[in-house]
Amino acid sequence: MAEKVMMIALSPTMEDGSIVSWSKQEGDSVSAGDVLCEVETDKATMDYESTQEGTILKIVKGEGTSARVGETIAIIGEEGEDISGLEEDEAASGDSSSEPEASTEDSSEEQASKSKPAPKTDADTEQPAATAAKETARGQSGIVKASPLARKIASDKGIDISQVSGTGPGGRVVKADVESFKGAEAAPSGARAAASVAVSAPAEDRTVPVTRMRATIAKRLSESKFGAPHFYLKLSVDMTGIMEARARLNKELPEKVGLNAFIMKFTAEALKRHPSVNASWNGDTITEFGSVDIGLAVEMKSGGLITPVVRNCGSKGIVQIDNELKDLIARARDGGLKPEEYGGATFSISNLGSFGIEEFTAIINPPGSAILALGTTRKTAVFDDKDVMTVVPVMKMTLSCDHRVVDGASGARFLSDLQKMMEDPARALY
Repeated sequence: MAEKVMMIALSPTMEDGSIVSWSKQEGDSVSAGDVLCEVETDKATMDYESTQEGTILKIVKGEGTSARVGETIAIIGEEGEDISGLEEDEAASGDSSSEPEASTEDSSEEQASKSKPAPKTDADTEQPAATAAKETARGQSGIVKASPLARKIASDKGIDISQVSGTGPGGRVVKADVESFKGAEAAPSGARAAASVAVSAPAEDRTVPVTRMRATIAKRLSESKFGAPHFYLKLSVDMTGIMEARARLNKELPEKVGLNAFIMKFTAEALKRHPSVNASWNGDTITEFGSVDIGLAVEMKSGGLITPVVRNCGSKGIVQIDNELKDLIARARDGGLKPEEYGGATFSISNLGSFGIEEFTAIINPPGSAILALGTTRKTAVFDDKDVMTVVPVMKMTLSCDHRVVDGASGARFLSDLQKMMEDPARALY
């Protein structure tokens, strides 16, 4: 019996997705576990695996189109089976959500305008081969098929991606296509002279479509910022102890351990001592997590942020944390993480020190109730109890807390203990 294939949530925050490409076509046989299509979600581009067996009788959502979770994207059944009933259901559901039909007068005018021959333009003289090459990058809906990374690179370079010929599956535009794009043929000398004069003109405003990832980031962080009452605690840390410990460890290892792994380990030890900070607000209850799962904010190559999570940091050593973190970050930047690898952090860290940022405040990443913002390490003059000045490497930390879960005193005790561990790493053993 024929069945509808519904769009499913491929990530915890997914509400809809775009069909990037179909791996199976109408008439193809499908087994459970086969990849039906590639779907761009709010976080990454992922494979949609079939849970049904049979033959693809109809593709309802073509390449380049969007589908909400629960919406039909295809129909699978036995070869030659009558699916007119299911098609009528789909047509009826589509009609109910569509705009009212235009009036007869409007339709007549539209038909009249269509019947009139359109004036010829320069585009009419374009070579058919060039036109066909451009059209291969478009899906059934006319939307350009391109990977998120290709779109990001094209946007950064000011390239109209619809002009780029795609060499990926089904004519999809990929990174290499954008990087090798040479633009239009050289203009005649007169045109080049005119173009050189126009170079000094101000750049035009550019409207950038909001990606699913950017929309999700905006929604979730707005809910966090305005739903959770934030307060902030700041401390400066003498990084001498942690930098010396890292230097000693890296002398013994073939591959250097990053600073983030040290910070995550000390943070986990501090959270074990202060479980009220490693917690989540549920409305009528508060969950204090038994595992310390720390997420690190990472910028993706295609734009946007994602937070890969190292699970159970409290039971792992610094080297193990570093190995896992490096793998997660590499795949996160290319949008290759699975939902379980970036969701559900009980605590988060955002480090902008590599950009030279001295200090900042971060918005809490649900379901956690706190996030630690780290600035750059700078040589700073400090005075001891006897007013003796020394110059030491100092990093500023800012802890954002959800006041529904974390009180000021408990947040302060956590941050103070973390500071002491980082300044004297042996304290983590106490």
